Amino acid sequence: MTGTSTTTLRSAAEVALGRQRSPQHADGEHMVRYLRAANVKDGTLDLTDVQSMNFTPAEQSTFALRPGDVLVSEGSGSLSSVGASAVWRGELDGMVCFQNTLLRLRPRVGVDGRYLEWWARSAFGSGVFASIASGANIYHLGAERVRALPISLPPLEEQRRIAGFLDTETARVDILINLRKRQQGLLKERTQQCIADLCTGRNLPQQKDTQNAWIPRIPINWNVLPLKRRWSIIDCKHRTPSYLTEGYAVMSPGDISPGRVDLARANRFVGEEDFADLADQLRRPRRGDIVYSRNASLGTAAYVDTDTPFTMGQDVCKITSATEDQLFLTYTLNTVALNELRAVQIGSTFTRVNIGTLLEISIPCPPAEEQKRIALLMDDAAGKGKDLQRRIDRQIGLLAERRQALITAAVTGQIDVSTASGRGIEE
Repeated sequence: MTGTSTTTLRSAAEVALGRQRSPQHADGEHMVRYLRAANVKDGTLDLTDVQSMNFTPAEQSTFALRPGDVLVSEGSGSLSSVGASAVWRGELDGMVCFQNTLLRLRPRVGVDGRYLEWWARSAFGSGVFASIASGANIYHLGAERVRALPISLPPLEEQRRIAGFLDTETARVDILINLRKRQQGLLKERTQQCIADLCTGRNLPQQKDTQNAWIPRIPINWNVLPLKRRWSIIDCKHRTPSYLTEGYAVMSPGDISPGRVDLARANRFVGEEDFADLADQLRRPRRGDIVYSRNASLGTAAYVDTDTPFTMGQDVCKITSATEDQLFLTYTLNTVALNELRAVQIGSTFTRVNIGTLLEISIPCPPAEEQKRIALLMDDAAGKGKDLQRRIDRQIGLLAERRQALITAAVTGQIDVSTASGRGIEE
């Protein structure tokens, strides 16, 4: 770009670190709302939880935000999130300041604020911020290291053209991403409904009986029975020891996701031999059992298809049957039984279902052979749904990569925005 110069960020913007949060600032005569790293996402501000602390009048003049200030996360426990940035546009009325988990970039004369915003987005997405971060458990950018970063500064009018181009083109990409995410939600609902219909006998593929006559689509020989009539439940009523890093796997409510058991999610105890007696007390689940979360992830059931030993943590129970198809019940608990479970759950902040209540849940009970056939159909529907979800995930990832490539190419002068407008996505 003609007239573009390369300088350091300190020449283009005032870089300031926010005020430290400490107990003596928790109360006072000058309570002011402030933003922190938790409020800053990549390109957006999350203002659902804005806290307050005491800022003296002098501190307010130093740490107050103005519309157009760019906020950058100064520290994070993950390199992938350190340096996330967003612009303060005066979304909240009154004085708002910022904490020292954020850096404030304020454009100097001759620098367009929106261009500075896109430069920060580029520095985050391309890994420039991550490359200067230091630390072990918490990564910090450091105000001085950020000030020393190079920035390309075209003439002011060109900065504004670049910002306008990126406003338009990234908005188009974001629309496509949101449509794909909406598609994912609809696909999940459709898959769940398909499985629920199979659970209750609706939309079953037609079959012929031994006399070559068509069997009705909606079976007439299905019973709807309380779970306790065909299945038994063994609960974990023991408090488990403190979680450690290696050894015997223990499945807690938050570790269970609908479908198959995933031991990679489970916490572990040190020393399998030392844990053996407790494992026997808990009567650990085995292949063919169901592990079920009675709180947190209400209505979440997972089928055990592994021989690797593990046991249950608190508020996890196992469901067994010698006659019924366990995979059929797994899908039923994760779909058609949910409404009844939600109606009988107890608690507000921490919801749960009692064992006695769970035993009374109504379960459709086709003949055992029919359960096996339907479970295969459910597996097929779930597998197709997951495959489509993975494809959409890949499309969303590619769109996000395209958006980042546009941002970086525009602010580094790799594309001429005056001729690229309207072609950003198609290319």
